[in-house]
Amino acid sequence: MTQTATRAVPRLALVGIFGGLFAGYLGLTAVIPVLPGYLRDRHDAGDLVVGLVVTVTAVTALLVRPVAGALADRYGHRAVMLTGALVVGLGGLLYLLPLAVPVLVAVRLLLGAGEAALFTAGAVWTVALAPHHRRGQLIGLYGVSMWGGISAGTFLGATLQQVSYPAVWALASAAPLLAAALIALVPVPRREAGAAPAKGGGGLLLRPALLPGTALALGAAGYAGLAAFVVLHLDARGIGSGVLVLSCFSAVYAGTRLVIGHLPDRLGPRRVAAWSAAGEAVGLTIVALAPNLPVAVAGGVVTGVGFSLLHPSLALMVMNRADPGRQGAAIGAYTSFWDLGLAVWGPVTGLVAARFDYPAVFGVGAACAVAAAATAAWIGRPAAGPGGERTEARAA
Repeated sequence: MTQTATRAVPRLALVGIFGGLFAGYLGLTAVIPVLPGYLRDRHDAGDLVVGLVVTVTAVTALLVRPVAGALADRYGHRAVMLTGALVVGLGGLLYLLPLAVPVLVAVRLLLGAGEAALFTAGAVWTVALAPHHRRGQLIGLYGVSMWGGISAGTFLGATLQQVSYPAVWALASAAPLLAAALIALVPVPRREAGAAPAKGGGGLLLRPALLPGTALALGAAGYAGLAAFVVLHLDARGIGSGVLVLSCFSAVYAGTRLVIGHLPDRLGPRRVAAWSAAGEAVGLTIVALAPNLPVAVAGGVVTGVGFSLLHPSLALMVMNRADPGRQGAAIGAYTSFWDLGLAVWGPVTGLVAARFDYPAVFGVGAACAVAAAATAAWIGRPAAGPGGERTEARAA
């Protein structure tokens, strides 16, 4: 049994990493509920410009995540995560300047790069510190820290907007600087014997990340449809209270990882990923057909339980099958598929809603979740690939 498998969870180190991620995302998302009104008030911007400024961070995040992972493999997780937090803090400071819209777009692109470095390096760092039998659980808790920061950031940003825009910008700069301080306090991890950074070869889009990433992108369709259209769907049916369904989904999403986040480690990521995606499909189907609010809430709960464990299970499959020296690049490439999925499914679900009806949106999401389940079941089969790819039984 290896030292990685038997060592204790480094709680103090994870407090710094998780706390840094929480604070970083708090600063990143504090501006989200504020930017649309700011652009209309100060720049007389239309819907197209508002949408561009708010979402353009996904462009650089998509491109930078694999690069950030590779840099973390080569130069260290703390250095890259700390750099990401400082870049996000710099972006927050730049909001305080009287920026024209094109410059504001450039700032948002910079923030996307900072977010990618912050999240990706921290994710690989978490796995590097975790005992082997707790990796899936800690990946899940890492995601809870991110979503907690997002929830707190949007709430505080909307609250501070009542004070002034500069108050929001100050929070957007101060929180990432707190994140940088927390990250800097974590000791630099020692590389295990024989684990040297990989040099060249294989490209950034590593084979171990390709199919799990595809399954993640397919699973994102249901989330995109639920977030965008559940309120309109229930209003159209005369049910209303779609926000309650979203709130229950979010609460169950976090609670599932806290209560049963150990299942990917205990049962194996292949099995949990397949069943999680299947659960997401069932939940979306319930939402699509719901005749009343209790049934719709039940569908949101089932969707939240399934979707919650899909990402950490697939991420664990990537880590199990990647060469140890290229795990950062692999997880960076994998998480890029989340950005890609939202970029694709956002407009696609809009077209489906416009061409057909709202239940069709959830039907498409359910079909994609079924495809994700089938993909997860297939990629978990024993692999005969080169080098670092291993079977689930051997790696888990």
